[in-house]
Amino acid sequence: MKILVRATNWVGDAIMSIPALCAIRQRWPEAQITILARPWVAELYNGQPFVDRVKILDVASRSPVAMERSARGLREEQFECAILLQNAFSAAWLVWRARIPQRIGYARDGRGVLLSKAVAVPRKGEIPAHETFYYLELLRRAGWLESIPEVTQISLNLVAGAAEAAEARLREAGVRTEAKRIALAPGAAYGSAKCWPPERFAAVADALVDEFGADVILFGASSELEICRQIADRMHHHPVILAGRTSIGELPAFFSRCRLFVGNDSGAMHVAAAVGVPVVAVFGSTDPQGTAPVTSRKEMVQHAVACSPCFLRECPIDHRCMLRVPVKDVHDAAAKWLAQVRSA
Repeated sequence: MKILVRATNWVGDAIMSIPALCAIRQRWPEAQITILARPWVAELYNGQPFVDRVKILDVASRSPVAMERSARGLREEQFECAILLQNAFSAAWLVWRARIPQRIGYARDGRGVLLSKAVAVPRKGEIPAHETFYYLELLRRAGWLESIPEVTQISLNLVAGAAEAAEARLREAGVRTEAKRIALAPGAAYGSAKCWPPERFAAVADALVDEFGADVILFGASSELEICRQIADRMHHHPVILAGRTSIGELPAFFSRCRLFVGNDSGAMHVAAAVGVPVVAVFGSTDPQGTAPVTSRKEMVQHAVACSPCFLRECPIDHRCMLRVPVKDVHDAAAKWLAQVRSA
C-alpha cells in the first residue's frame, strides 16, 4: 500500500503530529509511507522510522499552475491513500486532483466534498486539549485506531553522524566541551505575542553563566538574528550566536549536545523536548494545555492574565502576559534543571 501523508506547515505541529505518524506505521507496517511537506518542515522527517520517503511541496504551490504541476507529479506515483494532517482546502484539492482514491481528512475549510472520508472535527471537550490528540483522533474516526493511546513522550531519532557533526561545529564556534550548555531560542515564528523580552532572556542567561559556568548558545532562524543580537548586546558574558546558521534538520542534533533549552512556546521548544533535553518555556498568549512539549522534563513558566490565551500574532495592548513573567521565575526553573544535571 502506498500512503501519502500531507504534513502540517508549522514545526511545532509537525512534532506534535509524530504520535499519529507512528500510529499509521503501526497500522500499516508494510506500507510505503511518503510525507509531503513544506521545505522548512520536511528535514525533520529524515531518518525517522515512521516514513520511507519525504517529498518537498513547492513553496509556490498556491498558484494554480504550480498546484496542477504538483498534482500531476503525485498522480504519476499512484498513491492509494492520502491522510491530510494539514487542514487547508488546498491540501484536499491537491490529493483530489492527484486522483488518489482514498482521501482522509477533517471536514473543515469547505473541503469535505473533495474527501472520500470527511471526518467530523472534534467539538470542544470531546478529546484531550493537547494538539497531539487532534491528529490521533483523525485516525481513530477514520477507523485506523481502536482508541486514543496515552502519549507521555514524543521523540525524534537523530540522523547517523548528525550529533558528531553538531559537536564539531559547536567547538569551532567556541563552545567548551566541559561546560553546561544552554540552548536559548528567543524567537517564535508565529509572531511577537509569544516572545518574552530580550533583556529578560539576557538577565537569565547571565545569571546562569555566573551560577553554573554555563555556555549560552543562541538559536533561531535568520529572521530572528536581530533579537539574538539584542540579547547578546545586553549580556555581560559572551554567548555564541548560531541564529541563521543552522537548518531545521540540524536543530535536533545541536539541541542534543546541550544540557537545557530555554525559550518561548515555539517549534524549537518542541524539537528540544523531542531529543530529550529539559525544557523551560515561557508561555503567554498561548495555552500550555494545548501546546506544551510532550515530555516529563519540562517547566512551563506563565503568569495568568485575563486576556490570555488570546492566540494572537501581535499583542494589541501592552503585552502583559509576557511582561508579568519575572526573570526570577525563569531563572529558578532553569537553575533547578541545571542543578539536577550537576548533582547527577
